[in-house]
Amino acid sequence: MMEKAPNFKPEDYSILEKGFINLATTDVSFQKIDKEYLYWDRIKYLKFDALTPESAWNIIKSKRFNLEKRMSLGNIFNPLKFGYNINEYLQQKLHYLDFNFGAGIQKEKLLSDIDKEQYLNNALMEESIFSSMVEGATTTRIKAKEMLRKNKKPKNKSEQMILNNYQAIQYISEHQDEDISLEKIFDIHRLVTENTLEVENIGVFRNSNDVHVMNEITGEIVHTPPKFEELNGLMQSFSVFFNSNPKENFIHPIVKASILHFLIGYIHPFFDGNGRTARAIFYWYLLKNGYWLSEYLSISRVIMKTKVQYEKAYIYTEIDDMDVTYFIHYQVKILTQAFEDLKKYIAKKKKEQKDISKFLKLENINERQAQILFWIEKDENRFYTVKEIETIFSVTNQTARTDLEDLVKQNLLKKIAVDRKSSNYWKGDLFEKSLI
Repeated sequence: MMEKAPNFKPEDYSILEKGFINLATTDVSFQKIDKEYLYWDRIKYLKFDALTPESAWNIIKSKRFNLEKRMSLGNIFNPLKFGYNINEYLQQKLHYLDFNFGAGIQKEKLLSDIDKEQYLNNALMEESIFSSMVEGATTTRIKAKEMLRKNKKPKNKSEQMILNNYQAIQYISEHQDEDISLEKIFDIHRLVTENTLEVENIGVFRNSNDVHVMNEITGEIVHTPPKFEELNGLMQSFSVFFNSNPKENFIHPIVKASILHFLIGYIHPFFDGNGRTARAIFYWYLLKNGYWLSEYLSISRVIMKTKVQYEKAYIYTEIDDMDVTYFIHYQVKILTQAFEDLKKYIAKKKKEQKDISKFLKLENINERQAQILFWIEKDENRFYTVKEIETIFSVTNQTARTDLEDLVKQNLLKKIAVDRKSSNYWKGDLFEKSLI
């Protein structure tokens, strides 16, 4: 557990510290705190002009308290209270994401050099794989993608988790314009946990208070969620919060999506699968509010690389008076990094287009076939199936079959039967000669 920060009460804010409040606009350490939204565990090691870390913490807390917007879920007698505040640094980051994630013209400009459908399928696979890995799935990315592309049956729980996530993300993509409800939340949970939990725990709220979030190494309890008797009321209130964003009480959509993500993790309404459900709902809210680019990103891949920070964002929020700004800052950072990764991918694809173009110069070769031949050239030990090509390019089974069979007729690929119904397509005998 984190060290608890010095106690702060607005009414106890001392005259001495008020006299130093202007330092917060010039002191480098204060600027760092505002920019990164630091908690006491890091603030206590910083050096300040004429202030102790404790006094600096009081100034920081006072500023945050004055900016904070408070809200609650559940019934009025026992509400779940939380709050957040938006400083100028976070506003700049949100503007950057608004500009790049929501403009239709920008979409065409950004994705003009890649096959959008093919990349979207790849992004959905990446997100389903890494969202499962965050929750402990153990497999390789290559094996997982092969399973999804070739429509193979999962061999273990890890592969089942990945397939479940893939189907859940497809469900969200299809329903992104709709409001949420308890039934839809149950549907998402059912999709992400099918064949990985006992049937009686799938698509229903937990009916026990024995569920805790624990440190996997030490066994220490780091979070005890609300009692199960409160779940129905909290999640009904959650659904209302998801579906409404009135002008008079407007919350920036990225901020709200982050809060929704946090709330599922904090409330922990299910026995298992809460993290996967939370990330799915995060996606849903962004897509529903016009942030189209989020569908092309693997946010969970970045979370997997920064899992400790992800966990700390939850803990900071809970230990610091339910200030969910810590979690919002983390999510904004993740979205920004995922966007940078996308730009690098597109730059890589532009270079690949030059290599693919040599296959397009061959007679009677379409763009999909040129892409297949390029992949074969990169990895001559790789084979393809009709189902895999159908999935990769989002084409009909007949179109995928025709693409492969035409390449077989030209001896660029060779067909090897697996059984009476299916075949694998490998590098053909004339493949090398075709490049001369």
